[in-house]
Amino acid sequence: MRISDGFLTAAIFFLSSVAGAGQAAVNTPTQTAPKASAGQPGPIPPIAASGLLQPALTTVQQTVTTLRLDKWKRGTVRDETGENINAILRDVQVTLPPLLGAADAAQGTVSSVLPVSRNINSLYDVLLRVVEAARVSAPADEIVQLQQALINLGGARRILDDRLQEAVAAQEKQIVELRGTVKVQAAIKCPAPPATPACATPTPPRKARKKPATPAKPAQAPAAPATTTPKN
Repeated sequence: MRISDGFLTAAIFFLSSVAGAGQAAVNTPTQTAPKASAGQPGPIPPIAASGLLQPALTTVQQTVTTLRLDKWKRGTVRDETGENINAILRDVQVTLPPLLGAADAAQGTVSSVLPVSRNINSLYDVLLRVVEAARVSAPADEIVQLQQALINLGGARRILDDRLQEAVAAQEKQIVELRGTVKVQAAIKCPAPPATPACATPTPPRKARKKPATPAKPAQAPAAPATTTPKN
């Protein structure tokens, strides 16, 4: 997979050769990333761009400077090849050195390596055009030399992209771990208040109903005394 300009570049093919890719890797110094202490996010693995690319770049420069274009078949192919060789030498001698220096000075950052990756991709494309032109116009020995230089550059480019992907994955993991640490520290510093248990609403006491007063019975009038009728 390739590293894109947004964070990962588009996938580009290269001439595969296990021997050539392995040769570029053998000359690369091995670096061990420092281990993270307990509870701390892991560091981003360093990317030594110069160590990865310089052997292949040296081979490319030596190969194109020894080409004898006067031995090539005349025509537009040879003319275009001369322009491409000038572009390759300009990249290797002028453009790439400061980019590699900046990447080596900040090996723990992906942004410093992306310009190098983009330039290497462009350089690979131009060298590929030279190889294709050589198959048409160049002597056999120069074709072999150019193909080997292309294989070496492709292997170094692939290793660089693998390191970039590892760095991106480590950076994403670091962000996740830092977010988790911030949440834990915030919870310790400002703990959430304990939940208050819901209390039952007290039932208001019932008011005793007053019984209506019984009306007093009216007093009865005394009975009238009986009257007797006199006899005649």
